[in-house]
Amino acid sequence: MKHNSFTVIFLLVFSVFCVAQDSLKTVVAEPGDGILSLLRKQGVNPYEAYDEFVALNHHDLRDSVHLVAGRIYVLPRIKLDTVAIVDSLQLQSKEIKELESDSYDIFGEKHKTVIAKSERLEGNVYYLVSGHGGPDPGAMGVYAGKAIAEDEYAYDITLRLAKELLAHGAEVYIIIQDENDGIRDDFVLEIDHDEVAYLNKTIPLNQLARLKQRVDIVNGLYKENRGKYQRLIVTHVDSRSENQNIDVFFYHHEKSKNGEKLAESIHKTFGAKYKKYQPNRTYSGTFEDRTSLYLVKKTHPAMAYIEIGNIRNKKDQIRILDPDNRQALAKWISEGVLLDFEGE
Repeated sequence: MKHNSFTVIFLLVFSVFCVAQDSLKTVVAEPGDGILSLLRKQGVNPYEAYDEFVALNHHDLRDSVHLVAGRIYVLPRIKLDTVAIVDSLQLQSKEIKELESDSYDIFGEKHKTVIAKSERLEGNVYYLVSGHGGPDPGAMGVYAGKAIAEDEYAYDITLRLAKELLAHGAEVYIIIQDENDGIRDDFVLEIDHDEVAYLNKTIPLNQLARLKQRVDIVNGLYKENRGKYQRLIVTHVDSRSENQNIDVFFYHHEKSKNGEKLAESIHKTFGAKYKKYQPNRTYSGTFEDRTSLYLVKKTHPAMAYIEIGNIRNKKDQIRILDPDNRQALAKWISEGVLLDFEGE
């Protein structure tokens, strides 16, 4: 049986900790630190070391990805010359990582490496559609005097979700693509209009034509993959009045039991995360049928349609604009996907 590289790497690093814990470098998180900035300050490549850092410190991370100021964290990839067995374990860990990883240019140079975590979704097919794109930026807002657009943030979250699903062995189709915009670790994502639909199709200006194009692509792929476990996830950022902040909402087709289960599983995951990490805050997001939405009504795979938040609301903007929050959202969605497939 093929080993779970994430588990193996974690055990190897944990062994290192047991053998020579005095040699491992630790650092105290300061207010305002994120994982990427903390690693940069310590001279560690944040993109190569990110997954190992999370594996080492997962019990001390809030929302799965946030540091807690004042808490001590262990740094990965620190060369320990004094203990021979440590060098051997680190070499094995590096070799395993090289064997159990793939590269995807669509995620951008810094994020293109996907390290295998498990085979839990092997054989499953997921279609990911980020809202709007091309000539349509979607909902608009303003942050720090700069215009921000829904499609850029929905796309970034979708890419992060795709990477999580690939790490668990899934087959993933990213339906809206931008070859210039990989995963971005910025608050303000620059607006462009060069997104295309799957297989380099120009995205139409007309709204109905845009939606029909996506439906045709997804349904065509669904037919090609007939017999496989298939799911569709559509990601949007909402736009409401500026003073209205909302939680994450999930929609499904009223007649799709599988779609309802998918939406409910992701919703349940979000509720559990809020209860664990924000116990003083009630999660008010819902999952419900909303067949009036064109993609919900017309696409064939069981699907969940996700509204991330209100891009015009200042509180919601923190959830949407902070790259660590976008990573957390993607990770929580992926955990909901795993819950949907594996049950309870």
